[in-house]
Amino acid sequence: MMSLLRRLGTVVVVAASVVAVVAFGLHEEAAGSVKALPATPHGYLGVYVPGMPASDAALTTFGSRTGTSPNVAVYYSGWLEPFQTGFAAQLSARGAVPLVQIDPQGVSLAAIARGTYDSYLVSFAQAVRNSGHPVIISFGHEMNGDWYSWASGKTSPADFVAAWRHIVNVFRSWGASNVTWLWTVNSLAGGRGAAAPPKPWWPGAAYVDWVGIDGYYYYAGESFRTVFGSTISVIRHFTDDPVFIPETGIAPAAGKAAIIPQVFAGARSDGVLGVVYFDAGGSMNWSLDGDAAALAAFGKAARGFG
Repeated sequence: MMSLLRRLGTVVVVAASVVAVVAFGLHEEAAGSVKALPATPHGYLGVYVPGMPASDAALTTFGSRTGTSPNVAVYYSGWLEPFQTGFAAQLSARGAVPLVQIDPQGVSLAAIARGTYDSYLVSFAQAVRNSGHPVIISFGHEMNGDWYSWASGKTSPADFVAAWRHIVNVFRSWGASNVTWLWTVNSLAGGRGAAAPPKPWWPGAAYVDWVGIDGYYYYAGESFRTVFGSTISVIRHFTDDPVFIPETGIAPAAGKAAIIPQVFAGARSDGVLGVVYFDAGGSMNWSLDGDAAALAAFGKAARGFG
């Protein structure tokens, strides 16, 4: 689930260039010729750090504290916000890729599907294409939850599917072949709100590359299986697309240092592509900052993930 901080903030992740190039098989090709990312099991590591993409100072600090070099950079983009080309270029120079969560807050999905916002989508697609590097894009994440304007109970699944397909078609028509399309749902394990079975929002295999599942650990004793297992099982009834975790975090009550190892062990055992940790404070303090044991546990587990 995502708080107001997440909607306003930016998720980011970065990596050492040599490691990323080897792990991803990235190629420095001409704009528009770069392909989507390979589905490499446990090949991607990410972290959300507040303040991105305006500055990478916090990201650098996180990396030094945990001894890690994350290789996916995720940020949240409000509707009509342009693609952050400068930030994407900085990431590319470090061997990382951006993951952009496009949030259509307060926007009619039916209008998106009708083409009302095509000038914006074309501009975004052109900028992504011209960046000349791989980009992961998700639209309307956690749509099976009940806490967003585009989500369950507020917008119909049919309108979501139509909007998703239209966006993908616009990007493809403008040659943005460097996009990996990430369809992101909320874990059925619950948390801050209710989450419905996600199948009605499924756009179809032709429009999705990876399936994302956001899930958080609120209580001691929770495991990868209890947080993500049931959702993965449900998803496997209608798609075999690889699974990626774009958001996860551990509440203080759950015991961060104790939970972290099994987060990565579970993801590795299930062949999950990657994990993004949401390292932010707020009303529910997911941040590892100031917790020496959690920082050490994260570094050890993350380094053993790839």
